[in-house]
Amino acid sequence: MEWYLPVIWAAVIGTAVAMYVILDGFDLGIGILFPFAAGDRERDRMMATVKPFWDGNQTWLVMGGGGLLVAFPLAYSIIMPAFYIPVILMLLALVFRGVAFEFRGIAGSKMKWNVAFAAGSTLAALCQGLILGGLIQGVKVENGAFAGGAFDWATPFSLVCGLGVAAGYALLGATWLIMKTDGEMARLARRQAYALLAGVMFFMAVVSLWTPFSVPSIAQRWFSAPNIFYLWPIPLVTALVAYAGWIGLRRELDALPFLSAIGLFLLGYIGLAISWFPYLVPPSITVWDAAATPVSQMFMLVGTLILLPLVLGYTAMIYWLFRGKVAEGESYH
Repeated sequence: MEWYLPVIWAAVIGTAVAMYVILDGFDLGIGILFPFAAGDRERDRMMATVKPFWDGNQTWLVMGGGGLLVAFPLAYSIIMPAFYIPVILMLLALVFRGVAFEFRGIAGSKMKWNVAFAAGSTLAALCQGLILGGLIQGVKVENGAFAGGAFDWATPFSLVCGLGVAAGYALLGATWLIMKTDGEMARLARRQAYALLAGVMFFMAVVSLWTPFSVPSIAQRWFSAPNIFYLWPIPLVTALVAYAGWIGLRRELDALPFLSAIGLFLLGYIGLAISWFPYLVPPSITVWDAAATPVSQMFMLVGTLILLPLVLGYTAMIYWLFRGKVAEGESYH
């Protein structure tokens, strides 16, 4: 097997997941913040800030899941039964959220759709964090198949990860509103972003300390020499990025807090990659163990390398066309 094909596919899937987390993260964050809006008029404006983007953002989730299936079928066959419950809950939550997005604007009473949108967004974020926490802890595998229980993912550590992901998405949502709105809505979002930034840093610190204590192999990778001399800048850069976000909030800058929130997610993502690569299903299945045949990977890679730049270009065009702030009184429909 060509050793580089699984690595390339791991990078492609990693890129798709990172794009999903960042792009769908802020509109999930809008839903998480929905209950704290002053009224339906402000909620209309919140939804209007993401109306050109929200459905396209979720295509990255499809690409990540589809890429895992075709490029690493063994990993897919293990991860799905290991996290069947949170995956199904997440998908149902996204469906409820999408239905609420479309029906809320034409409904006579918006109350139930407000609840569906907020609950769907919050549950989807929590489930993604639970899956992440379960993967970090490791999945029990025997003879190339999942050998654990249906609730192995339901641990205090996974719950902390779930809350951390929800707080991070809410931070992305608040900083997005700072960038896309003005007036009282932007001021409220800035106040929320202060608290959410502190919460995200708290959860990142807890997970970063908890993980090496509970997983010896991660402690060995981060704290043994000479790795520690190469990796110590990562927590320092994380602190600096968080400080830049705080400065942006304090000086009432529009874009810097949002860029800082994205930076925190990317740094956390890099930390996870350092902790577990080359394991795709920690702690036993590597990208080479889980890979499909080279012919299958090469065939799919050709199509992916053609389509991926097109998707990236289309995404960039949409965000450029709909740049600028959303005026008060605008709504989704």
